[in-house]
Amino acid sequence: MQFGVFTVGDVTPDPTNGREPTERERIKAMVAIALKAEEVGLDVFASGEHHNPPFVPSSPTTMLGYIAAKTERLLLSTATTLITTNDPVKIAEDYAMLQHLADGRIDLMMGRGNTGPVYPWFGQDIRNGIPLTIENYDLLRRLWREDVVDWKGKFRTPLQSFTSTPRPLDGVPPFVWHGSIRSPEIAEQAAYYGDGFFANHIFWPKEHTQRMVGLYRERYAHYGHGSADQAIVGLGGQVFMRRNSQDAIREFRPYFDNAPVYGHGPSLEDFSSQTPLTVGSPQQVIDRTLTFREYVGDYQRQLFLVDHAGLPLKTVLEQLDMLGEEVVPVLRREFAIGRPAHVPDAPTHASLVAASRSAVDANQQTADAAADAGQAAARV
Repeated sequence: MQFGVFTVGDVTPDPTNGREPTERERIKAMVAIALKAEEVGLDVFASGEHHNPPFVPSSPTTMLGYIAAKTERLLLSTATTLITTNDPVKIAEDYAMLQHLADGRIDLMMGRGNTGPVYPWFGQDIRNGIPLTIENYDLLRRLWREDVVDWKGKFRTPLQSFTSTPRPLDGVPPFVWHGSIRSPEIAEQAAYYGDGFFANHIFWPKEHTQRMVGLYRERYAHYGHGSADQAIVGLGGQVFMRRNSQDAIREFRPYFDNAPVYGHGPSLEDFSSQTPLTVGSPQQVIDRTLTFREYVGDYQRQLFLVDHAGLPLKTVLEQLDMLGEEVVPVLRREFAIGRPAHVPDAPTHASLVAASRSAVDANQQTADAAADAGQAAARV
């Protein structure tokens, strides 16, 4: 399994002292979090994409490219790439470029975001959200897999003899996760293409996540990509830790109460009982996270949100220390127990290249066998 953190990049005042970081400070903090993630042995750092206050990560490729230059092992991802309002041509070019710069340490999570006004800002209609997702992603796949593309659709100008540059590294596009909070159409899309499905797993009860992942697994098998338990699943999660659970609750409460999206709503206790939010000791985070497998099966990626709602950078880095030193090593060991051999690992560029070469070799062997059979028949 892969373990890591993701950020939504919110600029939120610290409710304990009223201090609001500048945009520059928040951006630099996100970089520091990524570097710390590699230092403590995590696998993945992922950044959201937003185009409205109080969020700053409007250009994930810029940030991830900068982080790629400062890291050696960390896999870089998006926590959302807006497939609805970004031009598929620009996505194809930007992330292929990033793939080369990062030596393959890049993948994407496609999504529609959670900000309705973003659609008209980029010339689109929110009522076309699902059709845009379907059409744009279909084009993106072709741009990465075909050297010359002729294409006509509903939502953008046609393409004639178009070649996206640079071409994907080693001829293999970045792996794509389809992220969703509530839309079964996205689970269906991920299953159709044999891509990964990432369940946000923050705002809804476990029964909802179970249904969404179950649908994806069922449809993945339906489309012939493998058995249901071989589908590629990722989960979000949200944690805050201190050695003593009561200290964690007391310290985190003001941040929870004032958090963007869910602040000034349910109580911390209700939200913790009804969603996967875990506020407590490292052992409580371990115990809660291990239950995820009970309702989604063996899965491939677990990302934690640890830096939102105005939490100071010092506190976030302390969270990463606990994740890297105490939580993730135990999770790696425990999740490996009983994991069937046929359940795949999380995709990496190296594994995708190897699979691509194996497929080419298999096709060549089939072609050679057919040619040999044809020659033998001709001699008879």
